[in-house]
Amino acid sequence: MTPTFDVVGLVASDLSATLAFYRRLGLGIPDGAESAPHVEVELPGGMRLLFDSEEVIRSFQPDWRAPSGEGRIGLAFRCASPAEVDSQHAALVAAGAKSAKDPWDADWGQRYAVVLDPDGNGVSLYAGLDGAQG
Repeated sequence: MTPTFDVVGLVASDLSATLAFYRRLGLGIPDGAESAPHVEVELPGGMRLLFDSEEVIRSFQPDWRAPSGEGRIGLAFRCASPAEVDSQHAALVAAGAKSAKDPWDADWGQRYAVVLDPDGNGVSLYAGLDGAQG
């Protein structure tokens, strides 16, 4: 049997802040999930995004240390339009997210921006320019 790619997992230093960030991006994270040390969200297409507290990871991997710096993992969210890239970026920054790259029209035909989640993971926002699919 060939393994099937099924999950992307994120380790959160502050699970509540991380869940709030990804809720703002429209993920269906249930109310009250902040009280759980492990949270799973099914994504369109059947993949899952998992969030674990650092304590959960250390419970089975005691020597685990959080990586430092930006760029540990990158996630991307397709927006419906270039204007939505701008508005989502502005809303996330207003809610306290750090902008790693303000919105711009990229050479490859997309409106693109990058914000950092609470743990410094890059989260891209993009949409095709001129009605092109992102």
